[in-house]
Amino acid sequence: MARIICVANQKGGVGKTTTAVNLAAGIAKAGLRTLLVDLDPQCNGASSLGCQPALRHPLVEMRPLRESIVETAVKDLHLLPGSRNFHDVDHLANAEARETDLVRHHLQRGLAAYDYVLIDCPPSLGALTQTALAASTEVLMPIQCEYFAMEGLTQMIHVIRGVMRQEESRLEFGGILLTMFDPGLELTHEVDGEVREFFGEIVFDTVIPRDVAVAEAPSHGQSVLDYAPRSRGTRAYLELCMEVLERV
Repeated sequence: MARIICVANQKGGVGKTTTAVNLAAGIAKAGLRTLLVDLDPQCNGASSLGCQPALRHPLVEMRPLRESIVETAVKDLHLLPGSRNFHDVDHLANAEARETDLVRHHLQRGLAAYDYVLIDCPPSLGALTQTALAASTEVLMPIQCEYFAMEGLTQMIHVIRGVMRQEESRLEFGGILLTMFDPGLELTHEVDGEVREFFGEIVFDTVIPRDVAVAEAPSHGQSVLDYAPRSRGTRAYLELCMEVLERV
């Protein structure tokens, strides 16, 4: 059965898409069949891999997902692109409970062919994120190493626990990831210490550094692993990949 990892945080700019793309690329390079599901209406997951958004959102059309999944330049990495279609995004974001269940079951049915599935969520706690959480086996939360790192986390964890209490849920806490880590800043170390003290072993040992290569890679339609294989960002995402694979 696939491990379905939902990459989520209601705050924007914390590295959700960057983490989803690069972690998916790393897992695929380990020889595991991997799918990246782009649920963010900005569709940055698709463009980060040099792919185009779908004209209509695959989860709205309810066609078999295999008809919408596309190959990427990375061997063993496939993509379910999102869509910027306003009506589709609005429909998914404001779906009623019954429709949300239909979308969740439709999504789950299309994932059996993969070893790992990474779901890139929008920066919100709305229906789309909750649907992704309900379809997942674990949630990975990136946190930026800045002053407001802990802001809103209580709300996010409350939503996650609500999903975990649902009868059919298989969701577990997969881990918290510190991103945009700058070892030269005292604030970075303060945030690191505070997060690790509060959350303990759930926090990944790996931290993702600030690295220009990580920021540049999406504009070339590549993961940082392919764009700058010797960069600090690549090394960090490979270390994260190993941690994730070890947490079976």
